[in-house]
Formats: sequence, structure tokens, C-alpha cells
Amino acid sequence: MATPGNSASSIPLWFRLGVLVLCSASAYVAFKLDAPEAILAFCTGPGSYSRILAALFLVLNWKSLPFAWSVRMWYCMVMHLFVRNYHSHTPDKLFHPVISESHTSIGEIDYRWHKSNSTYLSDFDVARSHLVSHLVARAGHLLARNAKHRLVMDPSHPTKPARGSFGIGIGAVHCSFKREIRPYQRYEMWSRILTWDRKWLYIVTHFVEKGAVLPRSWDAQSFGRTRGTPGNPQVWEKKIFATAVTAYVFKLGRLTIHPAIMLGSSGLLPERPGGWTSDGAASDSAKGPPCATKSTEWTWERTEAERLRGYEKLYILITEGFRADPAVDLKPV
Repeated sequence: MATPGNSASSIPLWFRLGVLVLCSASAYVAFKLDAPEAILAFCTGPGSYSRILAALFLVLNWKSLPFAWSVRMWYCMVMHLFVRNYHSHTPDKLFHPVISESHTSIGEIDYRWHKSNSTYLSDFDVARSHLVSHLVARAGHLLARNAKHRLVMDPSHPTKPARGSFGIGIGAVHCSFKREIRPYQRYEMWSRILTWDRKWLYIVTHFVEKGAVLPRSWDAQSFGRTRGTPGNPQVWEKKIFATAVTAYVFKLGRLTIHPAIMLGSSGLLPERPGGWTSDGAASDSAKGPPCATKSTEWTWERTEAERLRGYEKLYILITEGFRADPAVDLKPV
């Protein structure tokens, strides 16, 4: 099955029109505004101290400004889904983490003078979106045009492609807080696929002290590092601030899409012995996803073993108070 290229033709019309309008408006404002004179008046005119302090506060607190979360989320999805090229990862990279960075701004500090528990979830959203948008961008484009690509068939009409809008939803988030994050302290968010079943894709995210685990390689496509150097697990555990597990579901209209369809169509699953529908692991309404065959070392059996280990880890995280196991989550699989 041919997959669409991530070229200018795949960028939606609304996005291109929005960029054109924004560039046109910026050019008009720059043309009409005398920038040097405006900056001088801002810094030296009446009330300049108040304006400078207000501007400084806004700059230092940009993460908590209105619509800042939406901008971060849309930037992440647009860059991965419409601007950057699709990844070329082989199945051996499926369980590797994607790392994004952030810091604690003034608006995220609570009365105890550390990052408020409620603000972790907004950072989790951005970190998970980087991972999912990066890994399944190709499959997302296929399902967005399912009538043409026929990746998923209608269960009630097996000869017709399923119809509806493609979307990704969150069913649950379980979070455990371990250590405080101080004001303006920088940290990294390590997100990786933990496991999946017929409906849910489970993702684990660790808040880790910046630089605690050094990268082995750099993947420019994923906005971060995808592998970490081995080290002492006891040291890593002391550097973890929080851990969360998220359950994702993929939808095409009201139809739930098996996570393996998304991963396989993005080239992240090895060839499966016997095909995809022989034992009912994939939905009968779906055609088998095109699987990657580049990596001969990472077999289906190895992927399945890692998926089952992820289930064991999921059980521990939920039932035993999110006991971190950095030797598993921060070390390369």
C-alpha cells in the first residue's frame, strides 16, 4: 500500500491560508510601524518602568499566558503531521523514548514555592503529543483519507472503507508525584510506548532532571533524543520528579482503531508470522497494516515479548503507587 508523502501537497489548505494571512498581517504592521521609534517610546516614555516590568513578567511567564497551551499543542501537531518528514524508524525504535524539555514558570508555582501538581498535566499533554504525532503521522494521514487508501473497512459493509473523522482521545491518566520541581528549574519529559491492547495504547512519561541521563543519539525528526546511555538505576531513580501513564484511543468516526494498525501502518511493527487476522489480534474490519521489514534483528516475537513486559510494568505502576523502574524506562530497550 502506498503511503502519502509529507510534501507541500499534504499540508491542509486551512493551514497554508492561515500562514499566508499571518505573514501578510505581520508585513503590514512592520511596514506601518516605525520599530525603533516605538521601542524607544516604550522604554523611555511616561510609565516606562511599569511597561518594562509587565513585559518582563509576560516573557518569564509565557507558559501560563492565555492560549499558551493551545499554541504549544498545535505547534507540536502541525510540525510533526504537516511540516516535518515522516520518520524512518525501524521496529527496534518502537519502545524508545522521545524527549522534550521545559521549565517551571512563575504561573506554575504554588504556595509551597514549587511546581503545582495541577500543571504537570499540561506538560504531559505536550510531551505525549510529540511522541504520538511523531510516531503515527503516516498512519494518521492514511486514516484521514481512508476512503481513498482503504486502510480500515466498515464492519457492517466489509467491501466499503470506514468513514468518519480521524481523531485521538485520552481515556485515562494516572500520575504519581515523587519529588518537587523548583521555580525555573529545567526538566526533561521522557515519553515512550509502554504496551497496547485491542483498544488502548498505553504511554508512560517520566519527568526527569535535565541532563540526568545523557543521550546516545539525536533524532532531529522527533524534537529530541531517542536513546539514553546505560548507567546506575539508583541514580536515575533519584532524578525522577513524576511518572504518569496515559491510555490513548484512536477513532475513525465512532469506530475504534486497533493500535497495532496505527503502529504497523507507520512502519513500526515487524512482519507477523501467519498474518494479522489469523488469531483475531487485529480487528476483522481492518486490513493488515503494512509492516516494516528493514530490521531483521527485531522480530515479531521480540516485539510481542516487550509488549507483554509492558503489561507487567503497567500493573506495577498502577497497583504499587507508580514505583519507578528507571532501568527499564530510561535505558534503551
